[in-house]
Amino acid sequence: MHHARFPAVSLVVVWIGFVRAVAAPPPTSLWSHVRGAGDLGDLRHVAAEWSSDDGGRLGLTATGATTGYAWAMIPPPSPGWSLARRETIEADVHNRGTVPAEVQLWAVADRGWESVADVATIAPGGRRRFASRLRATFADGTPKLDPARVIGVRVLLRNARKDACIEVSGLVAGGEAPVWTRPTGRLEVPPVEQGTPAAGRRVRYPLAGDHPPAAHGLLYLPEDWRPGRRYPVIVEYPGNIFFVSGCHSTGLPEQCSIGYGMTRGRAAIWLSMPFVDRAGAVAENGWGDPDATADACVAAVRDINARFGGDPHNVVLTGFSRGAIACGFIGLRNETIAGLWKGFHLCQHYDGDGWNGATLDGALDRARRFRGKAVFHTDNPEEKVRPVTEAMGVPTMFVPSGLGAHSTAMFLDDRESTLRLRRWFTELVGDGPTDRE
Repeated sequence: MHHARFPAVSLVVVWIGFVRAVAAPPPTSLWSHVRGAGDLGDLRHVAAEWSSDDGGRLGLTATGATTGYAWAMIPPPSPGWSLARRETIEADVHNRGTVPAEVQLWAVADRGWESVADVATIAPGGRRRFASRLRATFADGTPKLDPARVIGVRVLLRNARKDACIEVSGLVAGGEAPVWTRPTGRLEVPPVEQGTPAAGRRVRYPLAGDHPPAAHGLLYLPEDWRPGRRYPVIVEYPGNIFFVSGCHSTGLPEQCSIGYGMTRGRAAIWLSMPFVDRAGAVAENGWGDPDATADACVAAVRDINARFGGDPHNVVLTGFSRGAIACGFIGLRNETIAGLWKGFHLCQHYDGDGWNGATLDGALDRARRFRGKAVFHTDNPEEKVRPVTEAMGVPTMFVPSGLGAHSTAMFLDDRESTLRLRRWFTELVGDGPTDRE
């Protein structure tokens, strides 16, 4: 009897196919826990309809977004999604309206990391499969987010016209990758909490006056904080609300992270401030009322100095994008607020670049109010800032981060630009807290 022999290559093909079948688990639904529109999270300028057909379908119709953004958030079930080994979050989107729809599918991170998105414009009647890459990196290879920190999926319409209508289906986590590990030295910004300020906690800080509860800053007392000592203070302003491929900016103080990166959470108080209007509402877009914003900042700094040991001689202002412009546009608005600052740090924009009324002529007038000792720029062009630098008349550093993106992620790692910023800050304010007089 003759026994048939299979060619070795056939065994290899069979074996490889078997390994792939085991190593690539099927996609898992991310909204099997949703039973109706009431189970969704934040809805902004959209009407939502839910159908359980075909594993779930979400209809979104824009109701007229004043900021140009409309969205729905799909929250995870309790105790959350298991994404540590996943590569993508995916969904099918069908434009059921009569106008083109710019759609963004965001995997939203909770803190300290960048959210990631897939972005495309879909013609009326068109369909597209979206895939947000959980292992995405910045241009220099820096990871954008920890998949375990994803707290929701945001389906967003940008420049949404009223009655724009899309249908979302097939929301899943797909692919497989090695378990994600944090890069060495990478910081994690503390979560935002309700409650009383305490060492190592970042809590909502109500603004003084008649501001509504939603208008709040965020106060972080350093992990080595204790009563009876004086601490340097970092005040930080966030960027404008801005959602494009590669940039997730909410316009809220929760987005701030520079102050934590500057200090690694030690030896300085960190205050993240909103922009507000005269009615006390938070301005995600633009300045709100610049004078009201400046007044709120002065009141907050004085309060923190009095209650928590802030050192009035060591207060530094920082900001990203809109927040960087605000160093001059808000921080030098009048002699009172200008007198608070020992130094400025600006990231990716500057007063005088023309955005939203921040003209060069106005910036030069404001710059002459500066009474501090030094300025540090991250990712700003020295030649364009030179007129304002000369008007301020103090030592100024210009350092590129190399991140290659409109983001503050560079401040959470030990890259050379961040190390230089930390040294600059320490040289400016001293080695740490001092005893109160």
